[in-house]
This record gives sequence, structure tokens and C-alpha cells, in this order.
Amino acid sequence: MKALVYEGPRTMNVREVPLPALQPDEVLVRVSHAGICGSELGGYLGHNSLRKPPLIMGHEFAGTIAQVGERAAGFQVGDRVTANPLVTCGECRYCLNGASQLCGARQLLGAHRPGAFAEFAAVPARNVYRLDDHVSFAEGALAEPYACAIHVCRLLGLAPTDRLLIYGAGPIGLFALQAASAYGVRDAVVVDLNASRLEIARELGGIAVTSLDDLPDGIGEGFDAVIDAVGAEATRQRSAAAARPGGTVVFTGLHEADSRLPVNDMIRAEIGTKGAFAYSRDDFETALRWIGQGRINLLPWTETTSLAEGGAAFEKLIGGPGKIAKIFLTIEQEAQLG
Repeated sequence: MKALVYEGPRTMNVREVPLPALQPDEVLVRVSHAGICGSELGGYLGHNSLRKPPLIMGHEFAGTIAQVGERAAGFQVGDRVTANPLVTCGECRYCLNGASQLCGARQLLGAHRPGAFAEFAAVPARNVYRLDDHVSFAEGALAEPYACAIHVCRLLGLAPTDRLLIYGAGPIGLFALQAASAYGVRDAVVVDLNASRLEIARELGGIAVTSLDDLPDGIGEGFDAVIDAVGAEATRQRSAAAARPGGTVVFTGLHEADSRLPVNDMIRAEIGTKGAFAYSRDDFETALRWIGQGRINLLPWTETTSLAEGGAAFEKLIGGPGKIAKIFLTIEQEAQLG
């Protein structure tokens, strides 16, 4: 089969690779659409320790089932599906208590396992979900990043009256804005330096600015809930400074490994902090349900390109994609199954 293979910093090529070896509890998905994630951009640049060449990336995807393992009950060839790419043990205290994202044995498709920038991807059947007939493959491929945003909002415990601040108008920040709106939040500020992404945030109902200093006096402070979807030291520090006494900050961006924070000030103001990693199975299922209900939708700000143009798509996202939040790679099927 054909696959887009990461071979080193800023080097990706379409190669002929063997079909995945299907395990008895897995299904083989014929990939239709696979989205490029921000974490994969870091990997492409050589800045992500999880992604080491040679590697087939891709963990936001949807397609049709091409083969079913002998112990993979409940699915048929031709089923339209998406998949939770976070593969966990299913047996540890975290998996059993609904926090599988914290499983010590977790593996991510496209990092620890071959991913979906290929004609086919093998996935444990327990991670696979059928798509409603009216849900497109592109919408199905958005379930994973939407799940990340829903997880952040749940950790914040958002109420409709909360004032929300989001640092970062990348996909997760924009998805978090939509998820917060679904929770009833109407007062949300988004900060980013990218003018095109800020346009999207405005169209989604947010107050979009390049700095809190651009807001009228008193509006740029005292937020009940703050999301740092960037992960730079500066945005982490500004997030902590913007929270009201008793407010909560959730850090989900992973750009920098270490940061200094004004911990004494945070203690005195009783500012709560949480880390948000990926999502639970319930978050993923909620995302898929909301997509089916039309409660969240970012498709107007996406575009598609072929697998062969995958390297160029990565370069476009790094260089400034304009008013585009997500690029999907679409995969033309050539490989024949025996």
C-alpha cells in the first residue's frame, strides 16, 4: 500500500509499504480522510520526542472497514467508521475508572503505532465507532480533536455565566471555543497573533484579539476559566495572570517542556491549575455524538489535498495557511486486498 512516511525533519515521501498485519481483535480501515494535527507539525520539524522516523503519522481519520479480525465482533466490511487512536490496556485503574488517557501502557496511532496517512490503518475494534449516515468522513475525522476540546471544557467545569479566555486560535483553541459555546458560555475571549485564525474565532462568536491590552479597561482581566492551548512559557504565565481569584487555568498546549509560573501569586489568589491530556473514551463518544447533532462544526475552515501532496500540506500549515484551521489528506485507494 501507499503511505506518507516521515523520514526526518521536514522530509516526507510517499512510499510503498507492507499492509498492516491484522491482529485477531483488530479491524483494517480503508482510510478516506486523515487530518493533520498540530502535534504532528512539531514532529515533522523534528521537535517531538514521540515521533521518530521512519514513521507513518496520522491519528485523526475516518474511512470504511476493509477487513475484520476473527475476534473483532460487531463490525462488517463496508461499515463507515472513525476511531479513537489512543490504544490503552483496558485493565488498569485508569482504564477501569474512565480515565484511559492516563493509562501507563497507552499507545497513539501515528506515534507508537503506524498511523492513518496511508491507504489502510489497523485499529483495535474496541476503539472503532460507526458514523451516522449523514456524517461525512471529514466530520468523522474531526472527532479526535473535538474530544480534546471537550475534555478541556469538562476539566474547567464551565458554567454559562463564566468568562472564558483562550490562548491560541489553532484547531484545539477553536474547537474549545465551539465546545464552550455548546456548554452555554457566551463570554469568550481568544488571543492569538494570527489575524486569519482570529477571523475564524470571531465568526465562531468569540472576542478575538492579539493581546488582552486591546480590550477595554477591566475586560482583559478576572477570567473565571482560562485555557492555554499554546504551551509556551509566555502564554502559561499570562494565563495564570489573567485568572480571577478562585479561577481555574487548564494547560493543554505542549510547546515547551518547562515553564516558570508565579506560584506564590497563584497560591494567594487560590488559582486552580490542571493539565489536560487527550481525552477519555466518554469525551470521544460525546464529540462524535455532538458532530452527529450538528452542535460543533469547523468544516468551513478546512481544506483537502491528496496524500501525494502531504509534505506540501505540512509546509503550508507551518508557513501560514491563511484562514484554514485544518487540512485533510484524502487517500486514493490503489492497494488490493488478498
